[in-house]
Amino acid sequence: MTPETHSPTSTDDPKLGPPPGCPAHGNGPGSLRRLYGPEAEDLGAVYEKLRAEHGAVAPALLHDDVPIWVVLGHGENLHMVSTPSQYCKDSRLWTPMQDGTVKPDHPLMPHFAWQPICCHAEGEEHLRLRGAVTGAMSTIDYRSIRRSINRATQHLVNQFCEDGRADLVSQFAEHLPMAVMCEILGMPEEYGDRIVQAARDMLKGTETAIASNQYVMDVLMRLTARRRAEPQDDFTSHLINHPAGLNDEEIGQHLRVVLIAAYEATANLLANVLRVVLTDPGFRAQLNGGQMTVPEAVEQSLWDEPPFSTVFAYFAKQDTELGGQRIRQGDGLLLGIAPGNVDPRVRPDLKANMQGNRAHLAFSGGPHECPGQDIGRSIADVGVEALLARVPDIQLACGEHELRWRSSIGNRHLVELPVKFEPKTPEEVMERPTVKPVAPLRPNNWQVSTEQSQPTASEPAVPADEPTPTSASPEPARRPGLYRRLLRWWRRN
Repeated sequence: MTPETHSPTSTDDPKLGPPPGCPAHGNGPGSLRRLYGPEAEDLGAVYEKLRAEHGAVAPALLHDDVPIWVVLGHGENLHMVSTPSQYCKDSRLWTPMQDGTVKPDHPLMPHFAWQPICCHAEGEEHLRLRGAVTGAMSTIDYRSIRRSINRATQHLVNQFCEDGRADLVSQFAEHLPMAVMCEILGMPEEYGDRIVQAARDMLKGTETAIASNQYVMDVLMRLTARRRAEPQDDFTSHLINHPAGLNDEEIGQHLRVVLIAAYEATANLLANVLRVVLTDPGFRAQLNGGQMTVPEAVEQSLWDEPPFSTVFAYFAKQDTELGGQRIRQGDGLLLGIAPGNVDPRVRPDLKANMQGNRAHLAFSGGPHECPGQDIGRSIADVGVEALLARVPDIQLACGEHELRWRSSIGNRHLVELPVKFEPKTPEEVMERPTVKPVAPLRPNNWQVSTEQSQPTASEPAVPADEPTPTSASPEPARRPGLYRRLLRWWRRN
């Protein structure tokens, strides 16, 4: 039997004293490990020490030595997020928040502060708000979005392809998700360096983070007012017109959640996938040789380097037990995505191939599972493939050991990814797919089984610039294979 370990956040029963070193003793943090500061420079190592010391659920300290549970086990994380009767995301229930242990200026307050949004709501209110978001998501035309992702990728590559050098973080991974999300929300004119910089700044918690957040909110509230007056076929309009009847403030706040969460997660995902492609010859060889598809590579990255390493936070609604630990009502628990993904009970061999396995925790689970995960996957899938098609000779322009990360308890963000390649000529990018005249095709019985490549009545089935017989040719030029014709058409459109 696992010995009971008492909550680091509650000592209401004098018979059940806190464990040695608990802040409740009044003697400081003692042996509890901090998830911040110099001792937490390598949080992955800290999590493994906690796992060895405490098992699947471990007590630890946040900034200002605020106690928290860290859920390290894969199964324990899934149980927590899938049991709303025991755990919720309403930080108003958190004991340290109620007793003043968490001060208003706490560095993580933006993550903890309760807001009237679906991420923090539960019950009927959660169903109302979440239903509006998922309802608007269901209207997204993913075929059209994949074309938008491809066009945005081509525009970004055109900006650096002649140089033969680029930083794939600042010039690609941090821009592509914002360009796509601005189009999805219905504000493509707002995309630019300013909104990208504002989004990055507000996530860093800098002195200007509040002003950056205000800029983003001003943009979204202007969009809300425009779409309230003149609805269009975009996410914002569908969110406004949903039967749930969200008011303007609720619309603006949920647009912010969708925009920033999708942006940050996808920017990290893109950078992580591209880094592995550039630093792991075996990984790249599998991609080039067809043994692995880009979507499979993305899923492998979601296991190994999830865009968010932890999520703040869940709160116990009642006394319960998790992972052999006694959890008291009002305790806070971190959703441990990164440590859960490497739980030795589900991944005894971390080098094992996880391609195509979607059992990871990267998008959480339960009632609060990320509703926009398919958007993130699409941006990564199409963006990486289109980039590698344009610059297939791309190589890392520094030593792998020179790469730097900016780490926090929430995620691990690659600072830069310098690359080099033979300079390329910019390519013309169509803003909108158009129908081109197509030369008559020879009779051919074929069909396409994937949605992305399926031709429609308004789209050409093959490119219009295929070779045709000329007087100088003794016989017609040989036509490319079906797969190559479809691939060429798909990249153009």
